[in-house]
Formats: sequence, structure tokens, C-alpha cells
Amino acid sequence: MSTSATYSARTFTAGNTFTAAQANVLDAGIYDTHYPNSGAHNSIFRGKSLGTAMTSTQAGYISNATFADLFVGDYWTISSKVYRIAGFDYWYNCYSSTAIGHNAIVVPDATMYNAPMNSTNTTSGAYVGSAMYTCEEITVSDVTYTGLANAISTLQSAFGDYLLTYENYLANAVTNGYPSAQAWYTDRVCDLMTEQMVYGSACMQQMSYGGTLVANRRIGKSQLPLFALNPRYINIRATWWLSDVVSSACFAFVTATGNASASDASNANGVRPAFLVS
Repeated sequence: MSTSATYSARTFTAGNTFTAAQANVLDAGIYDTHYPNSGAHNSIFRGKSLGTAMTSTQAGYISNATFADLFVGDYWTISSKVYRIAGFDYWYNCYSSTAIGHNAIVVPDATMYNAPMNSTNTTSGAYVGSAMYTCEEITVSDVTYTGLANAISTLQSAFGDYLLTYENYLANAVTNGYPSAQAWYTDRVCDLMTEQMVYGSACMQQMSYGGTLVANRRIGKSQLPLFALNPRYINIRATWWLSDVVSSACFAFVTATGNASASDASNANGVRPAFLVS
């Protein structure tokens, strides 16, 4: 006696061979119909093209928390740049005063450009005090940089009103080479990722030791589903900055081979920020 299962008004008999396209429809149908929540959609890497612009329908599925036909690894290609979904509701309910609603967190496949964190090898002021964060114009080796400013402008153009501003809890002081204070910062458009967001743990950043309490508290505290399900998106054959302080002179970064490492603050490494859409 044959067995069969019905999904999304389709009956498949056990033993049938499915094409990749049919299997994709089946998987999406099961999860969209029976598991319309962020946990289920964070558990599958699909990698489907979502088009050349985010749509109001897609935004609606995020804001109503069904995440229908949206999965980790799905991507938009906008002005030749690939923006890939890294997870759903990653920062949901993480806020001090301004609620962060249902969201998809997105990262570009490649670095957007290269820039230093500061004009000299200092981490004074931590991430919040860096020229990267403040978008201060600096010149290093006769090249002028403006930190995250270009990324913010590009993302605003690419995603428009679907770009979700948020609060982030960020280090803003350094003592003896380790972060020593932090605060909530509102109206963020994008930020460099933390080591935890990429690797799932602290690697190079300073951690608490002895009687010294290192201020490494953050909401970017767990690995993004994209990097957990498909680590090759860490290893992009380009260096890129992370926001963590490593010493009085260095911030954390990802090497071209995906290693966790540290780089002098005045080095021009890749800018690959994370941002929210809804």
C-alpha cells in the first residue's frame, strides 16, 4: 500500500522523485502554511532571488510576522549589489524606549567599500567614538573617507521606507584597551556587526577578567542564522570590520579567509553593515 501526504493542496506519493523546483515549492508551502513564525523561517537556508526591489507585499509579510515566502539566504539584487536576509526578528523587543517591530535583518553579500575606523590607531570612544560611526570626514594616506555615510545613503536609496530605524546598545568608552561604558543609541540605520553576530562567540574582543568588568554588553549577542546555516557567507575573500574593541589600537575584523582577527584602526578594511527592513 502506498503512502501519501498532502501539502498546500498538492498530493505527493511516497517514492516519487522531485525536481529541485518542486522540492522548493513543497518546503516553502509547508513552512508558510504550518509554521508562519520567525523561528521556523530562521531554520531554513533557501537562497531564492526576491527580485530587484523590495515590495510592499514582502514588507507586509515581515510586519505581520508570518514571513510568508521569505527565508534565510533569500536576496534582493539592487543596483548590482546583493542584499541577503540574515534572519528574522533578531532584534525584536530589543529596545530601551523605541520599540523595534517585526523585522528581517539583512547584510550585503560583499563589502560596500573600504574605509578605516579612525585616522590614527586608536579605539578611544570605542565604536561610537570612531569616525566610522560618526561619519566624520577623515584623510588617511591622502584618501578621504566618511565612515558609514556612504552605506547609509546607499541603503536609503535601495530600500526607501522599508528601511527600519532602530535602537542599538553600543560601547562608547575605552579604558586601558577595553570597552568601559555603553549606552542606547536611537535612529540607527545600519551598524557594523559584532563578533557574536558573525561567529556566535567572542573571539578577539576583550572579555571580563579578574576584578575588571569589561563593558561588552550588547543586543548583537548571538549568531545570525545566515552565518549559522551557511558559513560560507562569512568567508567572502575580503576583509571587513566588526564593531568590537580589541585593544587601545585595534578593532576586530574578519580576514579574507574568514578568520577572526584584529586590525589597526587606521587600516582601510571592508564596510559590511547589517540593517533592518520591515
